[in-house]
Amino acid sequence: MQITRAAEYGVLGLTALARRPLGDVVMVDVLCAEEDIPRSFLGKIFQNLAKAGIVKSARGSGGGFSLSRLPAEITALEIIEAIEGPIALQRCLDEELGCEHSGGCALCSLLAVAQDRVKDVFRATTLSDLAGRHIPNALVNRARGRNHPKITLAPA
Repeated sequence: MQITRAAEYGVLGLTALARRPLGDVVMVDVLCAEEDIPRSFLGKIFQNLAKAGIVKSARGSGGGFSLSRLPAEITALEIIEAIEGPIALQRCLDEELGCEHSGGCALCSLLAVAQDRVKDVFRATTLSDLAGRHIPNALVNRARGRNHPKITLAPA
């Protein structure tokens, strides 16, 4: 299993949204600027998050997205699965695909335990947890001199 860019960008966009009061409507352009992520990509990701009930969308002038619940009520597992679909470490653990070796396969049972633990970590981590320890990518990139050559870090 590898988390795709879509899930990465979705989590980053949601952390930017979580830094605001619940109900604040924010345009995708603002979230993209804060996290240095492509606008067209995040817009599509947020449409999936809206279908999953994680965000609400508002159209028209002053439109954008807002969280549908408090960040402490939204789990990383919910976000990732809304974007990626159900987590499966191997095809044998994908309920739709199944496995010709399931039932007695030692590898399938080992992968199932590992998958359950990964899901437990994602389930126990909330958007509030992530937002509390995240520094916006635009600030990190400015501090490193990316996109803004005038700003450099002082030598240690």
